[in-house]
Amino acid sequence: MSPKKTNLIIRLLSKGFKRLERFVFILKLLVTPRQFIYFSCVLVGISSALAVILLKTFAHWVYNFAQYLDGILHLPYSNSLLPIIGILLTVLVVTKLLDGSIQKGTSHIMYAVARKGGMMPFKQMYSQIITSSFTVGLGGSAGLESPITITGAAFGSNYAQNYRLSHKDRSLLLACGVAAGIAAAFNAPIAGVLFAIEVVLAEISITAFIPIMISAATGALVSTIILNEDILLTFKQGEVMDYHNIPQYVLLGLLSGFVSINYARTFRKIENHFANSKLGNYRKALYGASLLAILIFFFPSLFGEGYESIKILANAHPEKILDNTLLDNFKDNNWILLAFVGITMMIKVYATGLTLGSGGNGGNFAPSLFVGSYLGFFVAKFFNLIGITKPLSVSNFTLVGMAGVLSGLFHAPLTSIFLIAEITGGYNLMVPLMIVSSVSFAISKRFEPYSFDIKHLADKGEVFTNNKDKNILTCLDISTFILTNYKPIQESKSLEELVEIVKHTDNIVFPVLNEEKEFLGLIYLDNIRPIIFSPFKIKYTSTHEVMQSPKEIVLHNDSLEIVMEKFEKTDTSILPVFKNGLFYGFIYKTMILEKYRDQLKEMVIE
Repeated sequence: MSPKKTNLIIRLLSKGFKRLERFVFILKLLVTPRQFIYFSCVLVGISSALAVILLKTFAHWVYNFAQYLDGILHLPYSNSLLPIIGILLTVLVVTKLLDGSIQKGTSHIMYAVARKGGMMPFKQMYSQIITSSFTVGLGGSAGLESPITITGAAFGSNYAQNYRLSHKDRSLLLACGVAAGIAAAFNAPIAGVLFAIEVVLAEISITAFIPIMISAATGALVSTIILNEDILLTFKQGEVMDYHNIPQYVLLGLLSGFVSINYARTFRKIENHFANSKLGNYRKALYGASLLAILIFFFPSLFGEGYESIKILANAHPEKILDNTLLDNFKDNNWILLAFVGITMMIKVYATGLTLGSGGNGGNFAPSLFVGSYLGFFVAKFFNLIGITKPLSVSNFTLVGMAGVLSGLFHAPLTSIFLIAEITGGYNLMVPLMIVSSVSFAISKRFEPYSFDIKHLADKGEVFTNNKDKNILTCLDISTFILTNYKPIQESKSLEELVEIVKHTDNIVFPVLNEEKEFLGLIYLDNIRPIIFSPFKIKYTSTHEVMQSPKEIVLHNDSLEIVMEKFEKTDTSILPVFKNGLFYGFIYKTMILEKYRDQLKEMVIE
């Protein structure tokens, strides 16, 4: 295409967007706020779906290209080289075009909701698409769902900012973008809705379901119309469940929980290793990508998202997973196939850790499905080979295993259940899905209180957790509640100074300091009322006689969660605050509770 034609297309698109923007502004003036939200969630759903289509199509095209090369070379040389190129290109784009940083993982969406009022940077609308296309599209062993959800959230957030919508509506449209992204990626609208509610939002009212459902339905519809079904992770309906296999499903749930815990902890170690590395960005990328290339050379199914290999395992000829590998000649040996699947399952976390830690962009949603499917296949195949039970449905266990690890890793059992139910086109597996997901979630929750994606932020108190009170207190700054305009009382043998201060202030508690400004104690107005009306007692009562030691003290850098615990423990409404060992001011419980109530109203999305 000539430069003139390209410039013409760009100008036409620019004019089209400006006309659409003017139309939306006019529409906002003509309809009710609720009607405008319904219209907006459709636009956000379409935008998110188009981003999914772009990412998925590119990744699928590159995968087919790599398979074509493998068919010629007969060894996975191309699979090994492409991820190196992809990760280096990602680092180049981040360094040169994105100010040297890019946000990874859905935790940043939750952080935006918790601490930034649903505000997300404009660059997130395009940066995730570009970088994840290079990383995952060229074979990096990660998933596209995290970049998809961040992109969808950024569309919703920036749309709301552009049309000057409220904090509640901004957070709602952010969630709509997330729901539409997941719905479009899997053609699973219910899973999209549940993911937005279960993972992203902590508080939501019933009325907010409607816009989120509209966005999810829109995203799924656009994806269905445009995307080829082969690109999506879809399966023919699984076999009918055999209730005699419930013990094996319980075992799969237990294993899923422990595998999830191992995955989370191993990934964090790899991530920390790269974060603490003193290598430059490009050397770090080359180092990590080279190790990834070695893994992909021996285990080609680690290439890219891995959805194609999941489909192979769930179908009638799982031995095809050994095609173009060093074990190609051992397809007929079921034990070698089982060992290959088991080893691949365990090293997937290293492949994903190397991909993301070295500078690539992607997420752990797809890897969790990959590991779960391999685990399910391994369990069913193992029991079938040793022959101590009736033959198990390998296909069913492969599908249900995905829900198990996804539930354990992200603490999202409902999303896991309905995602697999939707991509299999039926609900025959609902009972085993519920068993495996709930058992895995219970095990993971027991040893990992926070989900994999937000643990690092939750540890710092910077993001939503399942504790609503903690969520709200996390959003508040203690410094805004400390009152420093107090009237100190000097250590004295009489209360005459105190009486003069009481006449000119509304304070009900007073700090007592010595000449060196050291804190000695507190005098409560309620305790000295009988004294201040007697001139004799005022003159002959010292500060030490009426002074009390505080029941508890607050440090100026304490979190409000700790402060509220101190209030509850002491059953008092005022506590002294200290900074660098010196008295600094007072903090009132009533002020925190009033702000808590206001914040609660803002956080509940309607």
